Amino acid sequence: MQRNSDDETLTDSNVVSLPRRDFLTGVAAVTILANVPFGVMAATQKKVQSHPAGSNFEMTTIKTKDGTEIFYKDWGPKDAIPIMFHHGWPLSADDWDNQLMYFLQKGYRVIAHDRRGHGRSTQTWEGNDMQTYAADVIELTDALNLKGAMHVGHSTGGGEVAHYVARAKPGRVAKAVLISAIPPIMVKSDKNPGGQDIGVFDGLRKALFENRAQFYIDVPSGPFYGYNRPGVKISQGTINNWWRQSMMGSAQAQFDCIKAFSETDFTEDLKRIQVPTLVMHGGDDQIVPYENSAPLAVKLLKNGTLKKYPSFPHGMPTTNAAEINADILAFIRG
Repeated sequence: MQRNSDDETLTDSNVVSLPRRDFLTGVAAVTILANVPFGVMAATQKKVQSHPAGSNFEMTTIKTKDGTEIFYKDWGPKDAIPIMFHHGWPLSADDWDNQLMYFLQKGYRVIAHDRRGHGRSTQTWEGNDMQTYAADVIELTDALNLKGAMHVGHSTGGGEVAHYVARAKPGRVAKAVLISAIPPIMVKSDKNPGGQDIGVFDGLRKALFENRAQFYIDVPSGPFYGYNRPGVKISQGTINNWWRQSMMGSAQAQFDCIKAFSETDFTEDLKRIQVPTLVMHGGDDQIVPYENSAPLAVKLLKNGTLKKYPSFPHGMPTTNAAEINADILAFIRG
């Protein structure tokens, strides 16, 4: 059941058992694959990997000045309006697959990259900070020669968008969208009394260090998608996909990124942004609480628009994709 802005109904179940019917279906699928001749499997794999250069579904990398390889997806006509998507911690470009397909079908060119240290990009042990993330985006947008692009960022990706757009070359950016985003700043301080105590982020680092695999089950099973709320329909596939993406990345880079997303102050970035910017945030965001993020960010923007979704969780681009996609589309077309 999809939640909408007025629906407060969620489920308190944190454990989802796999139905016996689904289990048996999975076993049957594995059995079938086990009996497929190796030559057929190899031919299939070769076909999947054989996207020619310049095709509409090219998947490739660029190498930055410091030698880091940044993986990206670039789908659609190269002369179409580009939309670039920036993922949250500790995920990858795959977290945007729903949006990539949706906007591709609407005629846009869609791009999404794996941030350094995440997904299929180089597992960097240094340079895992917001300044370098934005520098990587500058190199990627230069390599792709993106002009008049729309930049959409979720969570940490929203911070990356703010940091990049504030520094982008003239003509590169037309509009920006910040979804469940971390700006202006997350950590509590004298200047930010409504922020979260540093102990919250120390707890994230401790959980990642001690048992990253379990930690990356607990986050999506609970607060990220609001699956710890009573009445919500839990998607085990969504939890598994979050875990899959997260475990692809570098533990060290993801550890460092906690400091980047919690302690970076985006106040001056937001003040510098000139392009129209849509700030979208869920009222039930348990990761980046609404009160200390979106309303404060939009006040700093010269041309910002705030849209609140009262009952939506942090991961609303996934749990409520239809409404989020439609609102982004309306903003881009407006």
